[in-house]
Amino acid sequence: MTRAPNRTLQDMPPQSSFAELLGIEIVSVTPDEVVCRMKVTPQMANRNGVLHGGALMTLADNAAGSAAFINSPADRTNTTVEAKTNFIRAVKVGDTLTARCVPLHAGRTTSVLQVTMTRQDGKIAAVTTQTHLVLDWGG
Repeated sequence: MTRAPNRTLQDMPPQSSFAELLGIEIVSVTPDEVVCRMKVTPQMANRNGVLHGGALMTLADNAAGSAAFINSPADRTNTTVEAKTNFIRAVKVGDTLTARCVPLHAGRTTSVLQVTMTRQDGKIAAVTTQTHLVLDWGG
């Protein structure tokens, strides 16, 4: 992505209460890459004792939404309209999952973003591709 940023990290509103509940930390935000992290707690486990897919998807959506926001004009916002995830490996309780999101396309009306999530051992746990709709926010 070579386009100049429309926003800075300081322009971004605070994370949702849900993201905070899961302990999602925004590590870095640039127009070319957003990095977020989440420590996996026992409350995030599924019945098999590993990270629940919904918690993983929340991390992916938080990273992708942040990337779409930072690449949108100052008077616009975005919403997820499509998400597809490949779950590759389980993530154990106690591990930290890192999400790296890169925009594949940041257009006037849509953004397509890819989020690669890795475990502490560096192995890929999941890959998500999302489409976000850029829209006016009448607040």
